[in-house]
Amino acid sequence: MRLVLTLYPKAGSLVLPLHYNRVLQGLLYSHMEGELGSRLHEEGVCLGKRRFKFFTFSRLFGRYEILTDEGAIKFYGSLRFYIGSVFGEVLESLAEGLLRSPDLRLANGECKLESLEVEPTPKVRRPEPGWAEARVRTLSPITVYRTLYTAEGRKKTYFPTPYEDDFEELLLDNLERKASALGWEGPLEAFREGRSHGSVRIRPVRPSSRDLKVFKLPYRAGETVVKAWTGIYELRLPEPFFWLAYDSGLGSKNAQGFGMVEVVNSNRKVRYGKDPQA
Repeated sequence: MRLVLTLYPKAGSLVLPLHYNRVLQGLLYSHMEGELGSRLHEEGVCLGKRRFKFFTFSRLFGRYEILTDEGAIKFYGSLRFYIGSVFGEVLESLAEGLLRSPDLRLANGECKLESLEVEPTPKVRRPEPGWAEARVRTLSPITVYRTLYTAEGRKKTYFPTPYEDDFEELLLDNLERKASALGWEGPLEAFREGRSHGSVRIRPVRPSSRDLKVFKLPYRAGETVVKAWTGIYELRLPEPFFWLAYDSGLGSKNAQGFGMVEVVNSNRKVRYGKDPQA
C-alpha cells in the first residue's frame, strides 16, 4: 500500500537542506498516531541484531533550484512525494495524523497538505503463476553495503555498484532477511529455490556513472556518507517478494528514504517536476 502526498509551501517556496532525508523522516514519524510512531522508530521488526521498519518514502518532486553556496535546495510551488509500507495500519495512522493536522513544518518552512491519495496498484507481468516481473524506476536511490575490515582491524563500509555481482546479491539477501523477519516460511522456500536456479533477479538496465548519488546524513555526533544509485531496474521475483520490495523498498536504509521504486508504464499518472537527485 502506498500514499501520495501533495504539499504547498505557505510562502510559495521552501528551502531545505540538500540532503533532506531526515526532515521527511521526522515529518512522517511525528504524524503517526498514538504510540505507533515511537514504537516503529525505536523497535521496528527484529531479526537478530537487525531492525526493519518496513516503510519507505521518495524524494520530493517539483520545481527547484540548487543553492550551492548554502548547501540547500529551494522548491517552488506544489511538491509531491510518496510513502509505502507493507503494514496498512502504518499508512492509515499516518493518513489520519496528516488529515487532522494538515499544517506541516519542514525544516524552517511551513506547508499545507493539499491532497492525500491512495496510489493505485500498478500492473505487472506474470511470466508464470505466483511470479511477478516488471521494470521499475527509482523514486529514491537504492543503497546496499558491506562492512569490511582493514589489515589494521578498522571498519570500512563498502558500497558496491550496479556493475558488480555484489549489488544484486545484497539486494536479494536483504529481501530474504525482510521475509524472515515477517515469518514468511512458505514464500521463502520458493524464493530460495528461485535464487538457486537463477530465476530470481534484480538487475540494472543500462546503469551509468550519473546514477550514483552521494549523501551526507546525520549520524550520532557527526555525519555518515551513503552512496546510492538511481536508474531503471528489472525485477523478476515470487509475487509476495515483488510487493514486499515495492511497498517497503529495495536495499538498505528504506526508512531513511532509500530504495523506493515505481513500475515503469504502470497504470498510475506520475511526474510532477523532476527529482533533484535523478
